[in-house]
Amino acid sequence: MKIVLALGGNALLERGQPLTATNLRNNIKKAAASIAAIAREHDVVIVHGNGPQVGLLMEQNYEYQKINSAVTAYPLDVLGAETCGMIGYMLQQELFNSDNKLSITTILTQTCVDIDDPAFNDPTKFVGPIYSEEEIDKINIANPSAIFKKDGDYYRRVVSSPIPQDIVESKQISNLLENGNTVIACGGGGIPVFKANNGNLVGVECVIDKDLTAELLAEQIKADLFIILTDGAVYLNYGKENQQAIKNITPEELDKYHFPAGSMGPKIDAVCKFVSKGLGDAAIGALDELSAVIAGHSGTRITLDEMVEYY
Repeated sequence: MKIVLALGGNALLERGQPLTATNLRNNIKKAAASIAAIAREHDVVIVHGNGPQVGLLMEQNYEYQKINSAVTAYPLDVLGAETCGMIGYMLQQELFNSDNKLSITTILTQTCVDIDDPAFNDPTKFVGPIYSEEEIDKINIANPSAIFKKDGDYYRRVVSSPIPQDIVESKQISNLLENGNTVIACGGGGIPVFKANNGNLVGVECVIDKDLTAELLAEQIKADLFIILTDGAVYLNYGKENQQAIKNITPEELDKYHFPAGSMGPKIDAVCKFVSKGLGDAAIGALDELSAVIAGHSGTRITLDEMVEYY
């Protein structure tokens, strides 16, 4: 079975953890063990997030610029490429360490966006570490262009997140799968680019939602199953006394409910879009229960079968 896995950047760095290479490595090691177990039996593409990591690079850029003003901040497409190399390297190595019989390839992937997408006027994508209200007041004094929104009890920086239109290297990804590779691709939603009038690709200042890019990739490589790995199942009335974990649901039923734009919303949009096209099933579930998610025993399964089931 051909499976596209969307692995969140926050799954690679637990909420509140310091953004250190050691913490990133330890979390990736856990992720790699779960993924390697299913990569032995399936053709797998891993699309990882990069929100915390690209946010860290943005902060480091800003701090260095205060020391040397001649070194201007690197644009987000370049920072995205840096995180693809960093996270891809660790994932590739730890997958090999989990099973040295796997053939693993990381490919830098460019994702085309529409330069006129209205999302550029309404930043929603969380990046970087969490801050208290007092901390962002201090940051805004020093860097007034930074935009922050509430994420739970804290605040995080937000940047523009346009809809992905095309994955430049999707054919190369298919070729790698056909030749027995486990592939790490479209990291951070892909390096954002647009195609100029002369046909050249040009980097764009934004971060693309990795779940939406993973869905587009699942379409383009004709995946059988699209899985978004997060904290667990999808809940109705989450955090309330009457919350319910969904086991099975159709896109039409799921579309009746509202989910936050900065977190679960894009995940729901992505899985519903894939399933609605009749390409296969989708699922949202926990990384440490990946095998059970594939078997339909854990997480939330989105399917065209007209049934709604709760745990």
